Amino acid sequence: MSTWILAAVFVTPLTAVPIIGRRWDARRRHRLVLATGVMVFVVAIGVLTISIQQAVSQPEASASSVAQADSATAADGVDSGAAFIGAAIAVAASAIGAGIAVAYTGSAALAAMSEQPELFGRAMVVVGLAEGVAIYGLIIAVLILGKV
Repeated sequence: MSTWILAAVFVTPLTAVPIIGRRWDARRRHRLVLATGVMVFVVAIGVLTISIQQAVSQPEASASSVAQADSATAADGVDSGAAFIGAAIAVAASAIGAGIAVAYTGSAALAAMSEQPELFGRAMVVVGLAEGVAIYGLIIAVLILGKV
């Protein structure tokens, strides 16, 4: 559940800018996006605090009730659904991060190679390291799905 809360904190301010459009200047848009992000963050922390308090206030469960709960959630498929969502988020976030990294390193490498073509090997190493981020996300997704 905390993944969805964090997603809301990051996505809500980004969706506020297209809604506003270009009728406001950049400073007012920036303030609105910041205020929206802070508001969503405060609400998310409140929801998380309430859910933690409810989880702590519940009495401890016995071993048999825990086993029954595990079999019930396995039958419902709730755990596997959360694992699939977690794997998708791992791959998506790593791909976005790798794309941003390759955008900067690739353009710098291309500019360097246009001036000195002998820098091709060094430039490709740096770009390859940036692409490694996506591979790490894929490995994490495989590890998550391997436990389902």
